[in-house]
Amino acid sequence: MKNKIKELRKNMGLRQEDIANELGVTRQTINAIENDKYNPTLELAMKLARLLKTSVENIFELPD
Repeated sequence: MKNKIKELRKNMGLRQEDIANELGVTRQTINAIENDKYNPTLELAMKLARLLKTSVENIFELPD
């Protein structure tokens, strides 16, 4: 599943560590999600969307 987390995070001036600390996960988890190596739980996806001030649908894209 493709995502825009890195782009949105950088636009907000946040580091992976900032997001990880805010959401209670490790920086490695955020890195894995950004690099399409881990699909977050629905709860984590919704928390990411809230933190990045956008919708889950705007962050994540299903492959064709």
